[in-house]
Amino acid sequence: MDQPGLDKANKRTLRGEILAVRRGLTPGDTQKAAAALSERALELPELSHARTVAAYVSVGTEPGTRALLDTLHARGTRVLLPVLLPDNDLDWAAYDGPDSLAPVQHAGKMALLEPSGQRLGPDAVLEADAVLLPGLAVDARGTRLGRGGGSYDRVLARLGRAALSPALVVLLYDSEVVAHVPGEAHDLPVHAVVTPSAVHRFP
Repeated sequence: MDQPGLDKANKRTLRGEILAVRRGLTPGDTQKAAAALSERALELPELSHARTVAAYVSVGTEPGTRALLDTLHARGTRVLLPVLLPDNDLDWAAYDGPDSLAPVQHAGKMALLEPSGQRLGPDAVLEADAVLLPGLAVDARGTRLGRGGGSYDRVLARLGRAALSPALVVLLYDSEVVAHVPGEAHDLPVHAVVTPSAVHRFP
């Protein structure tokens, strides 16, 4: 039986290890990975057939999303991007190209690039056919390790309450597909992980 306290400690350890590796990446590493990720993700039927995609803007050495966002937008896909609220929940606004993003400094957090357009409310994510989730790792069961802030747990709970099941996709580096992520009862498995070299699908 899983021990909640032990699992939380193991999650902290795994987060620390992955973030340490990401901090060591060069701009060249991240740019090369972002181009490969975009190309591979755009081949996913879940994204190519989606009318609305809820996504996010990568920051720092996160697996890059900017090229993917621009291509989806250019294709005519409606792209929703998150706006972090004071309670860590997420509001949403439409992406209208790079000029629609503005840096926002949240207290105690890194600066985020957020859409500057009309706020559509937290329930706007319910319109998405596919949701790109940030993450640090995913295991063979499709269990995602997030950063621990809980914002996307709320998004997934909101989708669950509405009985909706959009495609849940995570972008990661190759080394971040791992054997085991400590899971909790509320964790929902993702449907696919895209890395620069592969697509991993989960039943």
